[in-house]
Amino acid sequence: MPDSPAEIAAIVTCESRDRTPGTYAVETRWDPEDLLPGEEMPRTTGIHHVTSIAGSAQGNVDFYTGDLGLRLVKRTVNFDDPGTWHLYYGDRSGSPGTLITFFPWQGVQGGRRGVGETVATAYSVPVSSLEGWAVSLGVEREPTDRFGETVLSLRDTEGSSIEIIGEHPSLAEDSPSAADSKIRGFHSVTLAVAQPEATARLLSDIFGFELTGEEDGRLRFQLAGSGPGRIVDLVRPEEAVAARLGSGSVHHVAFRARDEEEQAAFREEILGAGIDVTPVQDRQYFRSIYFREPGGVLIEIATDPPGMLIDEPLETLGTELRLPPWYESAREKIEAALPPIETTA
Repeated sequence: MPDSPAEIAAIVTCESRDRTPGTYAVETRWDPEDLLPGEEMPRTTGIHHVTSIAGSAQGNVDFYTGDLGLRLVKRTVNFDDPGTWHLYYGDRSGSPGTLITFFPWQGVQGGRRGVGETVATAYSVPVSSLEGWAVSLGVEREPTDRFGETVLSLRDTEGSSIEIIGEHPSLAEDSPSAADSKIRGFHSVTLAVAQPEATARLLSDIFGFELTGEEDGRLRFQLAGSGPGRIVDLVRPEEAVAARLGSGSVHHVAFRARDEEEQAAFREEILGAGIDVTPVQDRQYFRSIYFREPGGVLIEIATDPPGMLIDEPLETLGTELRLPPWYESAREKIEAALPPIETTA
């Protein structure tokens, strides 16, 4: 197996039907020659959301609405554990590409960083606003340069790694907040994997990312076009210790599907690659499927519709507990179990 980023890059960029013997390959069921006129292979348009683990619900709200200035757009529960909040933060309408969500598990042990997880979530801001962000967030570490962009690195109240990355206006021109200092959405996520070539092949063959650079052992994969969340970086830690889920850990990263039809096509692609994937799950605000990519990172594919406005108007997003129909009969019990949270207007 290849060891260096350069070797991995050579494998990823080689012709899909002329791979180096012994390297990982995702054998897809799609072939451009098999498509009917007007049909396209499924390709994601970027990151849909990132879901992480927190300990304190109130501390989580304070950091993401106060320090980062995001809007709490949904108060609901973990559909698999309705005694736990599921809090969504994003832009004013909770658009895909801006959403970060949390399960605040009170008393949970801190996570351990390692391979097989998402190790950093990066936001995009206008490059001219970086100095102001450093002051407001109290970032004492000197900013770093990565692929020609300036990166501020910090941790949230639970120790989760957050990055603020300055982008030039031409790269953020489609964003309504491009002219000011607000977060415009995701810049990227960083995945830590022991064998990057396997994950690299999946990003390329199934999701449509292209390898665009290598720097200091970091591989950058990027989608064509503009808009938030179109970059995934891969790193291989020197010590291949398995990650342990806990407070401060990213639970999963979700990529976008335009609709349920495209999601179904993705599912067939993933199954065709020999990877187990869940049936479709109804998450009320989107439909989801889940799988672990070859490096061990938990991945979701979530549909853009129906979105955050399905059960409350834009003006009052995130102000009241919203439950799916199958939990409404237990509302009183659920409300009693959830720790109180407050936001400042």
